[in-house]
Amino acid sequence: MDGADQVANGPDGLGGVSRPARLAAPGEGITPDELALAARNHGLPLEALRYDVTPPGLHYVLVHYDIPAATADDWQLTVGGLVRMPLALDMAALRSLPAVTRRVTLECAGNGRALLTPRPVSQPWLVEAVGTADWTGVPLRVLLDEAGVDEDAVEAVFTGADHGVERGVEQDYRRSLPVAVAAGDVLVAYGMNGAPLPPQHGYPLRLVVPGWYGMAHVKWLREITLVDAPFDGFQQAVAYRFRWNADDPGEPVTKILPRALMIPPGFPDFMSRVRVVHPGPVLLEGRAWSGHGPVTSVDVTTDDGATWTDATLDPPGGDADEAAWRRWQAPWTATPGAHVLGARATDATGRTQPLTQPWNRGGFGNNLVQRIPVHCV
Repeated sequence: MDGADQVANGPDGLGGVSRPARLAAPGEGITPDELALAARNHGLPLEALRYDVTPPGLHYVLVHYDIPAATADDWQLTVGGLVRMPLALDMAALRSLPAVTRRVTLECAGNGRALLTPRPVSQPWLVEAVGTADWTGVPLRVLLDEAGVDEDAVEAVFTGADHGVERGVEQDYRRSLPVAVAAGDVLVAYGMNGAPLPPQHGYPLRLVVPGWYGMAHVKWLREITLVDAPFDGFQQAVAYRFRWNADDPGEPVTKILPRALMIPPGFPDFMSRVRVVHPGPVLLEGRAWSGHGPVTSVDVTTDDGATWTDATLDPPGGDADEAAWRRWQAPWTATPGAHVLGARATDATGRTQPLTQPWNRGGFGNNLVQRIPVHCV
């Protein structure tokens, strides 16, 4: 057991049903546990990158525990802790407040994990753990202003109704944000693409944190607590940290690193998903995004990174969708033979996608350039 992964199991023996984190052995294939996770959670079919807004059934899903049996009729959100006026709001009260709709791209922090060597054993994402939706709800700052945040508060802790065991710890899913972030563009959302949230996306209430990886977007939100010290719960202090060795305390996973994905051109082989195109003009296209700043350029390769050409980026959207992906396009003339395609995004902070794997023990933030083998026949 790695030192960074040790968690007290207590006398109830939960450690016997909740294994520690580990790395796959050399040559070890996907485990039955990982296959079970992959059957519950699903990624975006890459051809669905053509949609500006992802249909809910195609948007990526990651559910840590079970989808709670929730109803809007009796749902209540509380705001407490270091506030002057604690709140208890039902769905009718939340919907009576002025609503805001924002287009936001969500990406799982573990996107790309299964492509790492050695592979961290967990949800085995390739590159499809992403989606973009129009989220409707109440700005969190409205609720915080109404409650009156105490000057000693440093973080807001968000508790979901999903409950389970992880590395021997029985817990509700719980994460926090600094007060300054919570008072920004965060939404307490009850709508997705003009309809109520689907059950797998947090019905009836969830958090949406523009620019942050998906672990921050607490689903089935039922409690907000203002506290005077950094939250040290499992999902904050143990999980979702960049660690490079067993004893590393790690750095927190926060904002989304830049990534460009390409819609695989042509048509696929059923099993391998290798693409086939015919000779001649082919329009390469996809989406690019970053949580650190606007995407400023996308480069495309058709020879596995030996050369790169500039793609054309769609103009940025308005304020309501500044946290959403942008479409890019590049022409390509396919010639007979084997090719490896890819795309690389760079954002306004100068961050760009790496050409070698950014390995860490949790498999987080792997924004390695996508590789698409294509056969032109």
